[in-house]
Amino acid sequence: MQWNVEHLDHVDSTNTWLARQAREGADGRRAVYCDYQSDGRGRLDRAWHAPARSSLLCSALLSPPPTTVAPQWIVIAAALAACDALHALSGVRPSLKWPNDVLYAEQKVGGLLAELVTPAAPARRPVVVVGLGLNLSAVDPDFVTATTVRAATGVALEPVAILSAYLEALDERRPLLDVVAGRRTLRAQYLADLSTIDRDVRVELVGEVVRGRAVGIDEDAALIVDVGGERRSFAAGDVVHVRGEDG
Repeated sequence: MQWNVEHLDHVDSTNTWLARQAREGADGRRAVYCDYQSDGRGRLDRAWHAPARSSLLCSALLSPPPTTVAPQWIVIAAALAACDALHALSGVRPSLKWPNDVLYAEQKVGGLLAELVTPAAPARRPVVVVGLGLNLSAVDPDFVTATTVRAATGVALEPVAILSAYLEALDERRPLLDVVAGRRTLRAQYLADLSTIDRDVRVELVGEVVRGRAVGIDEDAALIVDVGGERRSFAAGDVVHVRGEDG
């Protein structure tokens, strides 16, 4: 199975670039990666900065899951594919923090961002653009809780090598969303990789901060938190792993 992969020296955002291509009619198995992003984005429109040629900055065009499947599951499939790729090339499997962070030893090494794109032609089906950023050899010093793949594993990876392994893993993970048994497989692996479970957490919402213990995820991939004996589900929000006196 082949991907149509485009390499850019410089772009505002690989997600923005690929979403624009999709709106103009691009479809199929397409991906883009770049050496430098001037306007990379994370969740909640946060900026994502990375020194040139120090990270894998890429986006892939995927078909959406069935309408009965929560959109968050496509992010989970992509996150697991990123873990698969890092494990295959470095020998060390990272963990995940709900909802979309990739970690080594509680330090962020990457993140994902997905968006549904509706093509301009009404006859075309919507598609999903999934962006992935991985710190390979350097990290913005402003991100004090971040690390790099090289620092965490001792292995230096080239962006094109990890991209190839990631797309190969996506080929295996994405079809699992379309069948019940496949989604069970994804859920089991996600729970195994999700370091948020059985942790004291702080869920930061607009106008509210909730403290409790993360105990699972529901069928829509929302985080279930035990708050003083009451179980609450959160489909969105910033989650902080609480340690020490903060617990």
